[in-house]
Amino acid sequence: MISIKRDTKGNLKEATGIRSRMSSMYKPGQSDTFKISRSKFSDYINCKRCFYLDRVKGLASPSMPGWSLNIAVDDLLKKEFDEYRKKQQPHPIFKEYNLNFIPYEHEDLDKWRNSLAGGISYHDQDTNLIIQGGVDDIWYDLDTKKLVVLDYKAQSSNHPVEQESYLESVYHQGYKMQLDFYVYVLRQMGFDVSDDAYFLVCNGEKTPDAFNNQLIFTSKLIKYKTNVEWISGEIKSMKALLDSNEIPDRNPCCENCAYIEQANKLADE
Repeated sequence: MISIKRDTKGNLKEATGIRSRMSSMYKPGQSDTFKISRSKFSDYINCKRCFYLDRVKGLASPSMPGWSLNIAVDDLLKKEFDEYRKKQQPHPIFKEYNLNFIPYEHEDLDKWRNSLAGGISYHDQDTNLIIQGGVDDIWYDLDTKKLVVLDYKAQSSNHPVEQESYLESVYHQGYKMQLDFYVYVLRQMGFDVSDDAYFLVCNGEKTPDAFNNQLIFTSKLIKYKTNVEWISGEIKSMKALLDSNEIPDRNPCCENCAYIEQANKLADE
């Protein structure tokens, strides 16, 4: 897909391919703290070369269109759970799955759910990095007195949403890392967080005979036992990469790297 750069008013704007905000770029060896979001941490895991070119060299990736339907589902779910949060009552899906949960109430919850406002975050003293990310929601287990992390997922599939197949899907491995990350950060913030987290998967049904100005969703909870043991070591390795003056080799499976490499070759022919 070709991406054309425009300003906030929709006017065409020169695309430089380089980030304009210096605060988003890391200078190897710098003493100031530096923010790393959950998405950038995922970039590091997926391709260290692309991550380095972005965070250190300032290479700006082409913009992507917003996932407006997914965002709409997220917003509506947040409103729905907030009604039960205000009353500190269980949402019906908790009863359906025999969970003694209520939506968690905290004065900073709106901030935690907004990654642009900082989300959940902590200062990693070993690396001087601010690790942050925005959660979809947090529930409270009345039996264990622990927080439970929840992520909304909207999709449309002809296949039924099942626990095992959903978690084993190659396309959902990043989803699991996402919940690992959130649990890890909340624990670093001092909260007692359950190992068990959940995906609330809302599947847009394709079985109706007509659209009739509505999408029909079925919702299912997928339980995932998080693993945070790997994250601390990766954060340290990520900091070492940021402080390096050498650009990493490309990931042979990275389509971004392959696109840049082939574009350069074709342009030189």
